[in-house]
Amino acid sequence: MALGDLEREVMEQLWEAGEPLTVRQVHERLSRERDLAYTTVMTVLNRLAKKHMVTQQNEDRAYKYAPVQSREEMTASVMLDALTASGDQDAALAYFVGRLSPEALAAAIAASKRT
Repeated sequence: MALGDLEREVMEQLWEAGEPLTVRQVHERLSRERDLAYTTVMTVLNRLAKKHMVTQQNEDRAYKYAPVQSREEMTASVMLDALTASGDQDAALAYFVGRLSPEALAAAIAASKRT
């Protein structure tokens, strides 16, 4: 599932934290770079929870949010969705693989042998 710019920024904060964060904590981290309303961050986190991209845990009097998937898992899901939606999955995959650097291609081949 594709993310909007602010959704992606929120997810980045959650992945970097490595632990569940409150709306306030996410807001404080994002506010270092840009001016955002607290309610905007709350709305984005609620939207991500409804999309099942983050978990919402009630702790004391605040919700804490954590990503459902790692950054790598989510990236793979988006890539698989795009390949599935393409008219010719084999052609799209061949084009994608053809754009990889030799090092990335070697890493992909090595990873495929481990699974």
